Amino acid sequence: MASREDDFTAFAEAASSRLLNTAYLLCGDWHTAEDLTQTALAKVFASWHRIRDRDAVHAYARRTLLNTYFVDCRRTRRGEVLLGDVPDPGEPVTPAAAPELRLALIDALATLPPKARVIVVLRYWEDMSIEQVAAQVGCSPGNVKSQSARALAQLRLLLGDTLADTGARERSGHPTTAGPDAKEADDGRDIAPHAV
Repeated sequence: MASREDDFTAFAEAASSRLLNTAYLLCGDWHTAEDLTQTALAKVFASWHRIRDRDAVHAYARRTLLNTYFVDCRRTRRGEVLLGDVPDPGEPVTPAAAPELRLALIDALATLPPKARVIVVLRYWEDMSIEQVAAQVGCSPGNVKSQSARALAQLRLLLGDTLADTGARERSGHPTTAGPDAKEADDGRDIAPHAV
């Protein structure tokens, strides 16, 4: 029979990278994400003997990580995060620009309030349903819908249409254009200039 420490060690090895990625998306800093993950795992270990349903241990760990993040936000009261430059919506997005887009998205996520950021990360990064997010965060499904709508509107405002245009073109198979007034070669449709 495996000991309590062995069971927890196996769980921690399996779950730590996913928890770390989620923590990074929440706080935007790898060092803080490591601290949050380590603290959450320590709290899970302290409660390990009380967790009866081993199938729910991942949900328990994620919820512990979220609570740890909320406590950290209340404790530190982070101020406003200033972004260097918001990407120009008329700029073409190429695969080489993908890391810059990812960094711009991380910076934009940092401007959201903690609860809205948690909802966006769980809903769109962890790919959870509205009901699952509501259960994890401890609010109603309507609250999840309204907070995610507001957060996405704020992200769109900060990032412009760059992300939406890139994703739509990649899904449809159309190439990324050279500029806002360019035509798509394969079907001749005009691309309207972006409103600034």
